[in-house]
Amino acid sequence: MKSIVPGQLVYWNSEAVIVMELKGFSEAIVRVVQTGQTDIVRVKDLMIRYSTNSAYQSKHLVAGDKEWDLALERFEIIKPLLDLPSRTENDVFKVSQEHGKGITTIYRWLKRFEDTGLVSSLLRQARVDKGETKLSKEVDELIQTQIQQIFLKKERPSVLKLYRLIKHECIKSDLPVPHKNTVYARVRLIEDKELVKRRLSYKQAKQKFEPITGKFPGANYPNAVVQIDHTPVDLIIVDEEHRLPIGRPYLTISIDVASKMISGFKMTLDPPSALSAGLCIGHAILEKENWLAKKGLDAEWPIYGKMQKIHVDNAKEFRGNMLKRACQQHGIILEFRPKGMPNYGPHVERAFRTFMQEVQDIPGTTFSSIKDRLDYDAEGNACMTLSELELWFTVFIVYCYHHRPHKGINNIPPIKLYQEAIFGNKDKPGIGLPAPVEDEETLRLDFTPYIERTIQRQGVVIDNIHYYSDVLRKWINVNDEQDRSKKRKFIFARDPRDISVIYFFDPDIHRYVAIPYLNTARPSISLWELRASIKSIADNEHYAVDEEAIFKGIKKMREIEAEAVEKTRLAKQQRANEKRKRRMSERRNHWQSTHEMASKAIESPVQEDDDIDNIQPFSDIELY
Repeated sequence: MKSIVPGQLVYWNSEAVIVMELKGFSEAIVRVVQTGQTDIVRVKDLMIRYSTNSAYQSKHLVAGDKEWDLALERFEIIKPLLDLPSRTENDVFKVSQEHGKGITTIYRWLKRFEDTGLVSSLLRQARVDKGETKLSKEVDELIQTQIQQIFLKKERPSVLKLYRLIKHECIKSDLPVPHKNTVYARVRLIEDKELVKRRLSYKQAKQKFEPITGKFPGANYPNAVVQIDHTPVDLIIVDEEHRLPIGRPYLTISIDVASKMISGFKMTLDPPSALSAGLCIGHAILEKENWLAKKGLDAEWPIYGKMQKIHVDNAKEFRGNMLKRACQQHGIILEFRPKGMPNYGPHVERAFRTFMQEVQDIPGTTFSSIKDRLDYDAEGNACMTLSELELWFTVFIVYCYHHRPHKGINNIPPIKLYQEAIFGNKDKPGIGLPAPVEDEETLRLDFTPYIERTIQRQGVVIDNIHYYSDVLRKWINVNDEQDRSKKRKFIFARDPRDISVIYFFDPDIHRYVAIPYLNTARPSISLWELRASIKSIADNEHYAVDEEAIFKGIKKMREIEAEAVEKTRLAKQQRANEKRKRRMSERRNHWQSTHEMASKAIESPVQEDDDIDNIQPFSDIELY
């Protein structure tokens, strides 16, 4: 994890500066190397590297599986060196000898990665011998078979013996013999845990790689491990325009295991998905100063930066290729919770329980069970919109949750524990502030689901909607490089909340470019409106699904919604009028009844008391 600490050389406004002192979570005192001048600057304006090579940005999206596996293998080789604060030439030499690589090669990989911070920088560069014959499918399958049947056995044969057996089988089958380095590379791809389990024993693998119950392994400092999970919120929310109930939202949170700080969250009306997980990760990594300012909050939410490991459960939304590749591209380990290991999950689950207890004080709560709800009308009492609930939750996190003592960390508030870890105390130095992300937009899109499409003369078509920009012109009807009989497919990302714009990953510049509707007069719509319209058209056999029909359907749906809202408003108004008339009628009847009784009382003759003249003043008072 890259961090900013006093004494470090960084870059500010393209100038080399030395960090003299950290002033809180957002500012630092720096000295310009060339002039010696000191300045107080924003930490988010500091760069670890002088510049980022855009040639590697988001290249993970277009890399083949084998190419990507090779880049990951190279990353694993240099990773121990990246973790050394002051590595020596001897350290690099040892790694080169251990993995059979030249020391120049190791230095080249280190430079590429440290210049970009991206695993895609380690992808194989274009070769002059591109197109020559590689391993055949038969040889590849033979290598895999021998590894499974021979190498991963309790007899524990050496890699050299494995290679000799593969060589023998290839000669026997009249197949080309692979290079020894190829076999070594395949063996290195096997996970350490799998090696120990298959070649030694399951027990030894468990003892070596599985955690001690009650303690989360590796979570020793902020951003070492974060946990991400989803839950439905115990609250009915209303829509923004008409304030009508629309259901329960879902909450996705990211919690830093070491400090218990909430590093990010996302609220949606949609069930958990790769999108909500990706948006939550993006929120956790990026700084939140501007995000808080847009919400009108003058508060600190200091945790940000790329985490080393993301720990998730085994839900399908965490197992998609997008999330896997995005994490790998940014050097983040995506780890799944082992079954039957409850000590892995309680951090995020305890946080959820805390949040739901607070939510149950808001009008419109569904409570945690039907038993607790009794006859409470959650929909009738609902009052918060999604954006209002998001603001309420943000306030709770930054003003309450982070500042309350937590039992799990010896009654220390998470913000205090995080502060000590960053800046240090009298007993140990701090780890420093995380390095800011230099290209925030690319990071967000990296964690957004993508689609592959060909580009035609009318642009690109996704879900029957046409998009076009002049940027696409040079890629129209381009053939695939691997199979000239097919058209080349390109990467497009989109935000389901607004699909009026998609984002084209340009292979030339390795960056995303915004592509609008072909017909820019079309209204902005969400992916859910689009799907509802397509379903409505598909259910009617007399209509074909096309762009014109889709937008007509969406227009009609919005008209029906507006009409329904108006009818609901009039019905509520009529019920209110009837209720008011009924109250007025009851009051009038009550007044008439009371008036009649009073009139009768006045008209009735007063009966005189015969003894009234015999009463003497104060006759019942005794004087002493």
